[in-house]
Amino acid sequence: MSGSWDHTIQVWDAQTGAQVGNPLKGHTDSVNSAAFSPDGRHIVSGSNDHTIQVWDAQAGDQVGNTLQGHTGPVWSVAFSPDGGYIVSRSEDHTIQVWDAQIGGQVGNPLQGHTDPVNSVAFSPDGRHIVSGSEDHTIRVWDAQTGVQVGSPLHGHTFPVSSVAFSPDGRHIVSGSRDHTIQVWDAQAGVQVGNPLEGHTSPVSSVAFSPDGRHIVSGSWDDTIQVWDVQTGAQVGNPLQGHTSLVSSVAFSPDGRHIVSGSLDHTIRVWDVQAGVQVGSPLEGHTSSVNSVAFSLDERYIVSGSWDHTIQVWDAQAGGQVGNTLQGHMGPVWSVAFSPDGRHIVSGSEDHTIRVWDAQIGGQVGNPLKGHTSTVSSVAFSPDGRYIVSGSRDCTIQVWDAQTGAQAGNPLQGHTNWVNSVAFSPDGRHIVSGSWDHTIQVWNAQTGAQVGNPLKGHTDSVNSVAFSPDGRYIVSGSEDHTIQVWNIWQTSVQVGNTLQGHTNSVKSVAFSPDGRHIVSGSWDCTIRVWDALTGVQLGNPLEGHTSSVNSVAFSPNGRHIVSGSWDHTIQVWDAQIGAQVGNLPRGHTLVNPVAFLPDERHTVSGVEDYLIQCWDVQTESDSVQAGNSPIMQIQPHPVPPQPIYMSAAFMPSALPNSGGKSLTHMAKHSSRHLRHGLFLLDDGWIVGSNDQLFLWVPPSYHPFYLCSPPTRLIIGKFPVLDFSNMAHGSAWYQCFSACSDSM
Repeated sequence: MSGSWDHTIQVWDAQTGAQVGNPLKGHTDSVNSAAFSPDGRHIVSGSNDHTIQVWDAQAGDQVGNTLQGHTGPVWSVAFSPDGGYIVSRSEDHTIQVWDAQIGGQVGNPLQGHTDPVNSVAFSPDGRHIVSGSEDHTIRVWDAQTGVQVGSPLHGHTFPVSSVAFSPDGRHIVSGSRDHTIQVWDAQAGVQVGNPLEGHTSPVSSVAFSPDGRHIVSGSWDDTIQVWDVQTGAQVGNPLQGHTSLVSSVAFSPDGRHIVSGSLDHTIRVWDVQAGVQVGSPLEGHTSSVNSVAFSLDERYIVSGSWDHTIQVWDAQAGGQVGNTLQGHMGPVWSVAFSPDGRHIVSGSEDHTIRVWDAQIGGQVGNPLKGHTSTVSSVAFSPDGRYIVSGSRDCTIQVWDAQTGAQAGNPLQGHTNWVNSVAFSPDGRHIVSGSWDHTIQVWNAQTGAQVGNPLKGHTDSVNSVAFSPDGRYIVSGSEDHTIQVWNIWQTSVQVGNTLQGHTNSVKSVAFSPDGRHIVSGSWDCTIRVWDALTGVQLGNPLEGHTSSVNSVAFSPNGRHIVSGSWDHTIQVWDAQIGAQVGNLPRGHTLVNPVAFLPDERHTVSGVEDYLIQCWDVQTESDSVQAGNSPIMQIQPHPVPPQPIYMSAAFMPSALPNSGGKSLTHMAKHSSRHLRHGLFLLDDGWIVGSNDQLFLWVPPSYHPFYLCSPPTRLIIGKFPVLDFSNMAHGSAWYQCFSACSDSM
């Protein structure tokens, strides 16, 4: 089993090396640890998204609800020997025990470590838990009471990376960044013998063999070593083959094989007796493999990765099972269903528009190419014959949905990015909203601009929509307001500006009867308004923990769907304003959402390049939004090799911010990083309260992802190495983050 940077978990057949089933997807950040239950029927995984998930090892489905409680990344998870409990350790400095059957937290978190906890494990009888921490200590806990047993075990001079009990429960093994492995008497709390020395870099993972006679260790020096527990001597030569640090190691249940996962994206199986690699590397993850484990019957290996997935592998076949659908090579910024629900259109940062078969998930025809920058908005015409797209190249284009050919010339007139486009209900007009603060109406047939631009907003227009009768347009803006326009009466503003949001309005839409308007905002709320009077109806709909980027009414007007940067999609009862059903998860940052005309499905697209279709089942006037997509279009680009560079920038090399408010600039950032950071278009990395942190050269700007403390990974996986910075590896702690929801 392996955990990886690509956010997935994979299970592999240990005999053939083939991937078993599809990757297990649901985590919204890297999967750091994954383990089988003792009976092999379930898998538990821990992630940087602060959650633990339990999976059916055969079906690949999530079992029960996500276990939530940690306030930091979950670095290690394990089942108790009887399979009844799960233990987890987190960067929030705590250890938590969970009931594996009902998913509830058992007792209070185990507290005592003064720094993040790196590793946890149950004793073979399930009565004790051992933990290793950044505070250089190992602690033993009573699993029932949560009380610490004895004093902390001191001996390592650097953080403890990995801990494990021996099969008889009498000893504990620990691996550390001080390059050593130590064995401890679990009852007396004293070190047994001398430290095991041989690795030339930090030890990342350790494990006992099933008979307790040997220890295996994986290290940042790219090697695996086997040790004799009695003598402390190294057994044979180091196992070499990985081309990057070894993040996880484990023995097979019979002790004859070792499985290892690495930053080189591969899983490898080794013959313990011969000291040689068995078969070819298991390849399928698109990022670092963080965790691996064998199933009890030794037929499968499960892996968790920074690519956000979990994968199961058949170790006998030696090949990956199942393909992924490839398409967009950049974040998906907009999606929409065709009127008949048979097709989906998507617009992406890769400058293309793509049409997909909503039933089978396959791409229809070739990508629609013509824009020279990010496609920020797409929509079908009411008859489904045409597609309109708006782009950061400041133009709007109309496409023939059947042939993929461009219909006429680009519509030009905006002087800045086009953020939103929509057809009128009769298909005769197109409306567009732009960063130039204006709204423009176009003749869909001729491409000519109709009337003058609509001016009134004092900042970027993020979203526009027609009313069902085509008489009105609603617009939402960065200026925190919503405005309604009457295009039949010289395009004048109707009534007062709708005010209430405390941050940018990212999305607006009319209800099907035209009586109401829904809006979503960076203030994390959704609001419903009376379209005639402009009065807000009821209280804001609260539940999202980050920016609400997209909102839409269901075709019957009874429900609202919202997508957010908190990685969730939520469905709401439009009448009472209550949230309905569970939260579908599975994306990183949810940008666009839309209802299918049949009222039963929604579609969402995000920055992780995925487009997902969700089943929304209506029962007794309520909606239950499922926890897994019924169809997922997954275009996984192959990332280039990492680019490492020292973070030693001279102040004289930094560009001037031009006196602009950095908070204002951050709002307009095209890259949202973790820990409350923004990467601005001019290269500055800034905090939410105007702090300047770092300037990144323009050649490194097509990136969007940020990793844990010592490395900043942006987008297509170049890496900035911060280890030589004056602030040290904890550079990001030099400010107070406003949010870690990203």
